[in-house]
Amino acid sequence: MPSKTSYASALSPEYALMGFLAQQPAHGYELHQRLMADLSQVWHVSLSQTYNILNRLEAHGFIAGALQEQAKLPARRRFRLTPAGRRRFDAWLHSLTGSSVRAIRVEFTTRLYFAHALSPEIARNLIEAQIVETRNGLARLQDLLAELPHEQTFNRLGLELRVRQLTSILDWLAQCREVLGLDK
Repeated sequence: MPSKTSYASALSPEYALMGFLAQQPAHGYELHQRLMADLSQVWHVSLSQTYNILNRLEAHGFIAGALQEQAKLPARRRFRLTPAGRRRFDAWLHSLTGSSVRAIRVEFTTRLYFAHALSPEIARNLIEAQIVETRNGLARLQDLLAELPHEQTFNRLGLELRVRQLTSILDWLAQCREVLGLDK
């Protein structure tokens, strides 16, 4: 798998929008509706934010929009993914998600949505890689906790919470495998 994408851009719904466009061209409103229908518990994005992201993606050459005339209605823009956008989306799709709770909830879940749509094997590999990454992150936190003096109560409490969250995420990843029918 390629290296991780930057934290800020990986946690942007731009990859979800590019993923929908990788499946088929669409209008901005259709993309927003699909995002809300399929991933509303992952992304909270207004229609104006969706259009701003589409404008930014188009300005960077990752998508292209063309005006489409409509009878008795204003023309609207239909977007498609460009080859550069496809490369960027594919690189993101095959990247690792870090072991932070937010990154897993938002980025990994979005990545898993598109991986599962493409192929069970890609989804299975993604889950397995995330389990390894999460276990590594958990081990790092457990090492930090073991080295932290007992008198640092609030630092210990904060680390203990993160340890419990990652332990819970490991259970959730196993559940993802089961729910999606990807058990080995």
